[in-house]
Amino acid sequence: MQSNPLLELRKFGQRVWLDYIRRDLIDGGRLAAMIDDDGLAGITSNPNIFEDAIARHDFYDGRIARLRAAGADAARAYQELTTGDVRDAADLLASQWRDSGGRDGLVSLEVSPRLADDARATVEEARLLWETVGRPNLMIKVPGTRAGLAAIEELIAAGISVNVTLLFSVARYRDVVEAFQSGLEHRLRRGEPVAGIQSVASFFISRIDTLVDARIDALAERSAEVEGLRGTAAVGCARLAYRHYLAWTDSERWRVLAAAGASPQRLLWASTSAKDPAYPEVRYVEELIAPDTVTTLPPATMDAYRACGQPAARLAPGIETAARDLAQLEAAGFDMEEVAAQLERDGVDKFSAAHDSLLATLAERLGA
Repeated sequence: MQSNPLLELRKFGQRVWLDYIRRDLIDGGRLAAMIDDDGLAGITSNPNIFEDAIARHDFYDGRIARLRAAGADAARAYQELTTGDVRDAADLLASQWRDSGGRDGLVSLEVSPRLADDARATVEEARLLWETVGRPNLMIKVPGTRAGLAAIEELIAAGISVNVTLLFSVARYRDVVEAFQSGLEHRLRRGEPVAGIQSVASFFISRIDTLVDARIDALAERSAEVEGLRGTAAVGCARLAYRHYLAWTDSERWRVLAAAGASPQRLLWASTSAKDPAYPEVRYVEELIAPDTVTTLPPATMDAYRACGQPAARLAPGIETAARDLAQLEAAGFDMEEVAAQLERDGVDKFSAAHDSLLATLAERLGA
């Protein structure tokens, strides 16, 4: 296998997941090629991705026609199309899942974003999706909202692998770790196995800088010091989250679970494409390379990193600098918890809008 920068990330303990899924990638062999040539170890999906894939392309027309003939409504069509893609992608990655003991070869499917503030409904839909897809290398995506925390703990306790999405603050990440560990501890107390349950905590990177940088740019009077903080918020938050990861995986509490066979919840870097043209396209890939992490790349960012990536372990050495940068932002009046709260709500709203738009498109194509 010819090496490339994507493959070389494995040398640093990081796995690459594709932040996209579409029927033609599965049927046309492109997904299999990325698994073989790039070491692709997982796939994530979300309502935005499915809306782009299904509503804007004709790859699903045949399936939609069959669903229309069967009298399916939009909700049923949405579930069948999305779970079908995820199931087939999971099958392509099944050998990786087996060979890695369940750590690689994972595919994520999200619950409806409309349930982000309803823990009970989130758990019910997550269980339904888990049973419908019926693949052990599935992860159910659950937003890391306050309501989501209770759902995460219950799902982990039920033995369901969880991808916690829409994380923007270190404080909320700590809460997510607590929910994950508590769920495993519930299983241990009941005498149930904790081995084989996987989880990632998906920290959305570029969206943090987009909001904070815009606020810096909007300041009528900016000191050189504040101007120099552009582009530091996102990577700073990621580094401090990783510092917490190192601390909790070194704790006695975690060692008890690890001794019972539990796998740690890895940090996953999401929203890795640079939105600001002033930043290199692969900036958020290069700066966040560290052991036991996952980086999820949309196709364009994946292509760019394959072409020009220069892997090196850059995340951990900058942890102390990150703490100083975030302290300076706070001192300049930037409340990072308020930033995170706005981004979380915006993220839920964007996913909800994409979900609703796709349902409306399917209803139209089904003649409903």
